[in-house]
Amino acid sequence: MTALQTAGERELLSSMRSLLVLGKLMTDGADEEQILRLATTAAPSIARCEVATVVAADDARDAGLPEQAGVTGGPVELADVPDAWAFPLTSHDGHLGHLVVGGATDLSAEEQFLLRALAQQAGGALANRRLHAQEQATASTLSALNDRLRGTVTALQRSMEIHTRLTAVAASGEGREGIARAVHELTGLRVAIEDRHGNLQAWAGPQRPDPYPKDTPSRRERLVARASREARPLRHGQQLLAVAHPQGDTLGVIVLHDPDERAGDQELMALEHGATILAMELARVRSLAESELRLRRDVVDELLDGAEERSTLDRAVALGYDLQRPHRVVVVEGGGVAGNGEDALFQAVRRAAREGGAGSLVVARRGEVVLLADVEPDWESLRQTVLRDLGGGRVRMGIGERCDAVPDYPRSYRQARLALRLPAQSEWDDTAIRFDDLGVYRLLVGIEDLGEVDRFVQRWLGPLLEYDGRRGSELVRTLAHHLERGGNYELTAKSLIVHRNTLKYRLQRIRQIADVDLGDPETWFNLHLATRAWSTLDVLRSLR
Repeated sequence: MTALQTAGERELLSSMRSLLVLGKLMTDGADEEQILRLATTAAPSIARCEVATVVAADDARDAGLPEQAGVTGGPVELADVPDAWAFPLTSHDGHLGHLVVGGATDLSAEEQFLLRALAQQAGGALANRRLHAQEQATASTLSALNDRLRGTVTALQRSMEIHTRLTAVAASGEGREGIARAVHELTGLRVAIEDRHGNLQAWAGPQRPDPYPKDTPSRRERLVARASREARPLRHGQQLLAVAHPQGDTLGVIVLHDPDERAGDQELMALEHGATILAMELARVRSLAESELRLRRDVVDELLDGAEERSTLDRAVALGYDLQRPHRVVVVEGGGVAGNGEDALFQAVRRAAREGGAGSLVVARRGEVVLLADVEPDWESLRQTVLRDLGGGRVRMGIGERCDAVPDYPRSYRQARLALRLPAQSEWDDTAIRFDDLGVYRLLVGIEDLGEVDRFVQRWLGPLLEYDGRRGSELVRTLAHHLERGGNYELTAKSLIVHRNTLKYRLQRIRQIADVDLGDPETWFNLHLATRAWSTLDVLRSLR
């Protein structure tokens, strides 16, 4: 176990190990009655259920069980079992029945996964037991079938070899590469492990394709959906596929490359069991990733909220981060053209930061993405990389001042957020903005007495603000645009999206209402400073 595993994750891993031991007990010498007893008594220990029973395939109709209870199991309505869930007992020989549990109104995804794995192990053990029993009867009554009996015994031994080999991979934590290697050794066929989208994750065997072929997204989705509906591996051209779907999600696909179609029952068994072990491995990896993400978010929250320094440093060191090097807090806001949300922005920032060497401590936080950068990259280039990853849209990036110690992080975070919002009030284009480069805005933000700033704004803009409030007009905004663009009529009209004559009329009203001469340099300077102070006050009040 690692320091990252929570109590719940340890419990899930413990249950998985127990299932592996239980599966071996079922396979090693247990008769059908013992197999069923082991399955039904184990169910309440791994899930919140009060009763558990096995309904054979021949008895399903009499028991009121639907003909198709689903490949992955699910709730069913039975007259004599309240709150019932059914999980199919499947094997390489077909459908044997269902493991039915009752008294569980809301099974968690983890419980469903464990019960589904238990049912699969029981189904496989029943099939093996029946096959073994049939072979024993044949051997005692039909001596002429000795050759067939020896072949069957060999098949059983092969089945045990498959089970033992793949169980050892799961117990030793060899990961996806170990699973692919084991299935290759057991089948003699080339093996690939892919993610849901068809990207290669592991390969075993000769002649690895380079580049690895990949279907279009729509074809891939149809293939995965069809494979998920099957109760056994699906043949697709020269391949046999089995889907690994821990906790109900399709996270991986294990593929046998079989161009000569020589795969038999033993190869299919190895593929099916490999998919089960892959599902367990993917569930473990996802659990660890989610735990690390939570821990990273906790560290960033502590830093930005000004938590106790020593504990924050210790937690960061446990995650492999050195916070005592100089950093800058970077805040990113925006989204892609498809409106794909905060997660897409988070993934795009994380990839851009990794590729640009800007840092690896990235978290999504309160509708924005926060990066702690330990280098000084080309910030605008980093922003453009994020934008390209999103496929277009809008991305704004604010960069706070350098942090030399843990207490500096809250200040740098506030500065990064200010850097985002101050230009937004002036309606600048999307860009990467350093707080260090904000000029007069930076001075205005540093003034402690905001009342004095407000009085300055009222001195120069008071009549215009009152007029805008009373009439719903935009004279102050018009003046700000005009001053920001150096009095250029064409640029100002374009930025406001108004006709040049409309702009001239507004400027004339500004001169009359405020009683100012826009041609006087001193007046120009004070009005320009006042409009920037006005936008700064709005931002500061919004961040409180």
